[in-house]
Amino acid sequence: MRRLIATLLAATILAAPAFAQQPPIRIGVMGDMSGYSMEIGGPGSTLAVKMAVEDRKGRAAGRAIEVLEADMQNKPDLASQLARRWFDVDKVDVITDLPNTPVALTVAKLGADYNKIILVTEAATTDLTGAQCQPTTVHFQDDTNSLAAGTAKALTEQGLKTWFFLTADFGFGHSMEASARRVVEGAGAKVLGAVRHPLAASDFSSFLLQAQSSKADVIALANVGSDTTTAIKQAAEFGIAGGPQQVAGLLMVLSDIKALGLPVAKGLWVTESFYWDTNEKTRAFAQRFAARNSGKMPTKAHAANYAAVTHYLDAVDAAGSTEPKLVMAKMRELPIDYFGRPAKQRIDGRVTYDLDLYRVKSPEESKGPYDYYKHVRAIPSSEAWLPVGAGGCKLGQ
Repeated sequence: MRRLIATLLAATILAAPAFAQQPPIRIGVMGDMSGYSMEIGGPGSTLAVKMAVEDRKGRAAGRAIEVLEADMQNKPDLASQLARRWFDVDKVDVITDLPNTPVALTVAKLGADYNKIILVTEAATTDLTGAQCQPTTVHFQDDTNSLAAGTAKALTEQGLKTWFFLTADFGFGHSMEASARRVVEGAGAKVLGAVRHPLAASDFSSFLLQAQSSKADVIALANVGSDTTTAIKQAAEFGIAGGPQQVAGLLMVLSDIKALGLPVAKGLWVTESFYWDTNEKTRAFAQRFAARNSGKMPTKAHAANYAAVTHYLDAVDAAGSTEPKLVMAKMRELPIDYFGRPAKQRIDGRVTYDLDLYRVKSPEESKGPYDYYKHVRAIPSSEAWLPVGAGGCKLGQ
């Protein structure tokens, strides 16, 4: 009996430090830290994730939390290498951010292969919750369908009935154009043509001249980041903007408006899932963020990273584990407070919530830095998102 008690006591003593030394929960922020969309997410996404971790005292389910960062340079092959190293060597539990569609789809597939949770908080393709949905992927950012439900619908409602697309020649651009086409053609408008341009283009003159010669009411930009702002600036220089044709960015964020300046951006339509000056919660987060980000207010990508990681860590706490199947179940079960806006995670990984449509203020209307938007209308969740299974996802069926 004494020998048995001694053995049990020894086992208890050995178990105590093993429990105390549990490995940390590791969150990998994989973003565009130096390229065409770095102002949308970039280092600000890492800051937002760190803020989410700090707000829970750096722990979840009794474990410390570490944040890693990587620049995937908008290259799927590099993103794949980084993700594999994170999973195999660094034992990363979850990856977040992922602004580029091919990168996001590649890492989402790897997440399923490795049984790791992937939080997509920038890429906007509906394929993430459609034909290429994965059981461990959560799509927190708005997508091409919800953006088209805002901006493209608003423009057709203004009586603009002919369209020409300038489309970035990669997954997001193709998906954005397809979603906008569905909206405008469904409203009785006509697409007169389209032209595709490479990523990170510096000269849009030939593309803009083709669009101008089409005489379409709307020159729609199915691109993102510096491609969008460069195209809009050059349209203004060529005298296209402000003429009979409207130039419309289908995915625009706060940092784009700052880059353009209100004299150029005034009157543009913007569909947003987050705007810093919406309510007390958005303003509180934005002020804390800006104080640590050289005064720059957060974009919707920064807000989505904060909210998605907060939701993930809430689910880890509720599950008492980082086991993906348990955590995903809790993520679907728990309600989400998206800065005062209720949200919910579906079986296909789509997080649903209401969005808002804005128009950019003129310099005379703006009351100060980052006072860029005037609210037009809410876009209800039922209007914004494709129904479960509509894009070909088989999860839950």
